[in-house]
Amino acid sequence: MPQLLIVYFSRTGGAAQMAKAAHEPAQSEDGCETILKFATEAGPDDLLAADGYIFCVPENLAAIAGGMKEFFDRSYYDVLGKIEGRPYAQMICAGSDGENAMRQTARIAQGWRLKIAQEPFIICTHAQTREDILAEKTIGEQDLKKCRELGEAMAAGLAMGVF
Repeated sequence: MPQLLIVYFSRTGGAAQMAKAAHEPAQSEDGCETILKFATEAGPDDLLAADGYIFCVPENLAAIAGGMKEFFDRSYYDVLGKIEGRPYAQMICAGSDGENAMRQTARIAQGWRLKIAQEPFIICTHAQTREDILAEKTIGEQDLKKCRELGEAMAAGLAMGVF
């Protein structure tokens, strides 16, 4: 049975809500096992075991948040040349922009020679003040719906052998 791995990092809850929203419908897809892992608990073995990936990345200071970057750093060379051609998608949780974190994640996936299965999207929390940036986030229902649709599509695609 194919396996979908969803890896996320979150300090203020936004990316966690997004990843969990993608995981909900994906785990109920017949013919695909779905694993949800916090970035500090995921590693090369998880990447090697999976057939496809969703990376849920928070942007911090115009870059991939440190915990997610550390996952990529820890895993990159151990799986290089071993996961080529596998499908991936990404979701970005950002306070204002998210474009750089999206580019950085895409560049890492390109180095692994992954193939993009779904177009990436950015969910913006509009957190601009110190208080708003550090506050727990609440992702709106419309945005969570996009995350659910992505999780469902990735799991269904793996189950049907589309990717």
